[in-house]
Amino acid sequence: MANLKSLVKDTAIYGMSSIVGRFLNYLLVPLYTNVISAESGGYGVVTNLYSYVALIMAFLTFGMETTFFRYANDEKENPDTVFSTTMAMVSSLALTFLAIVFIFVNPLCDAIGYANHHDYVLMMASVVTLDAIQSIPFCYLRFKKRPIKFAFIKLLFIAMNISLNLIYFILLKKTDVFYVFSLNLVCTAFMSVFFIPEVISVKWKVDFSLLFRMFHYSWPILVLSVTAVLNQAFDKIIFPWAYTRTGEYTIDEANTQLGIYGACVKVALIMAMITQAFRYAYEPIVFAKSKDGDSKEYYAVAMKYFVIFTLFAFLCVVGYLDILKYVIAKDYHDGLNTVPIVMAAEIMMGIYFNLSFWYKLIDKTFWGTVFSLTGCLVLVAVNIVFVPKYGYMACAWGGFSAYATAMTLCYIVGRFKNPIEYDLKSIGTYVLITALFFVAMQLSAYYIVSVPLRLVINTVIILLFVAHVIYHDLPLASLPVVGKYFRKK
Repeated sequence: MANLKSLVKDTAIYGMSSIVGRFLNYLLVPLYTNVISAESGGYGVVTNLYSYVALIMAFLTFGMETTFFRYANDEKENPDTVFSTTMAMVSSLALTFLAIVFIFVNPLCDAIGYANHHDYVLMMASVVTLDAIQSIPFCYLRFKKRPIKFAFIKLLFIAMNISLNLIYFILLKKTDVFYVFSLNLVCTAFMSVFFIPEVISVKWKVDFSLLFRMFHYSWPILVLSVTAVLNQAFDKIIFPWAYTRTGEYTIDEANTQLGIYGACVKVALIMAMITQAFRYAYEPIVFAKSKDGDSKEYYAVAMKYFVIFTLFAFLCVVGYLDILKYVIAKDYHDGLNTVPIVMAAEIMMGIYFNLSFWYKLIDKTFWGTVFSLTGCLVLVAVNIVFVPKYGYMACAWGGFSAYATAMTLCYIVGRFKNPIEYDLKSIGTYVLITALFFVAMQLSAYYIVSVPLRLVINTVIILLFVAHVIYHDLPLASLPVVGKYFRKK
């Protein structure tokens, strides 16, 4: 029981620090979009380079975070040796990457469209190098069951980054995206100080035999990580090239459009935060429940309520978009029509996450690579073919198509490999109701000028959805406290 309590406490700290940190970072969006105009294309540059960072980070960590836990918990291995071997590999890979960027910065910047901004590329290369190296000490903190220090460093970085951004962009009235990157670098470098005790406390030894085994274990994880990042970031990486490849548009126009899309995606990422919160609560339960006889019934019920919960969130965001849109500056509002599409894609990603447990529980993770790569190919194809004509709308639909493909394939193959009887009738009913309510909200937005009246109508629609949930899937008698008033005497 003590171990279980410790697990719950640590999971809550790790989960909340990540979710709270992500939310606080989210608060930089209104700051950046208000001080960096859409027309300048500056936020497009931020969106593009941070997408590169996400992809490079997946390569540099090489799946070693998961691999570290696998071998550090092996009774046959010395945890200090596992840590020092992992640290040596990731550090060597990251520093080699950084050296290559510095040596070949001119042709590299020319190739990705930053010939006049070597400083941006060098700063972000330094950031991703430090992030990759720091990822292993973060793993070591988790292994040593030190969630307080883990959360402290994560939240301190966010607090420092936000504070410096407010000082430079509000008090000093800076408007150059140079400060977005430089402040990130300063904060990331400063966080390295807090890992000195972990680095000097271990007995350093690089075991090349262990390294070979870790490499063999980690490369499939690398493939999964890279494909996952590609599905989320590739459209923002490829957009400047795809949008300008016909010669009809300039790189400045491409950055303007990408900035609008990137800002509006941030509004839609409310759904991603909800999905992440569900993952932190659900993933430990899945593996703990896997040995029970009723596990498949449990997974089916969990899927149903996940869909209900995310569809409710979808309606709330769409219904109150007249308010939420002020998270970003007015000159970015042209891209708000991508928000429902991106949120729908996030829902399908969450469903795919839930479906994916069938292959994780039977140790057939190869299928995850197949589904992710197939979805990624769909994403690439949609962006290359349609971005030159439809701009960022093609990016939104590309992500939608990619996750729809991965989700569908995962379900179909899972029916043969490890079938779970999901309540498709009920789930389909909720999807249909949500679609009808979404159309009603769109019609009210089109025909009703008064924003307060639209908000009232949308609130009624959301309450109708809640009423349906309560009546069919959340009987009032089962609710805590108030339920006693509805139970039969």
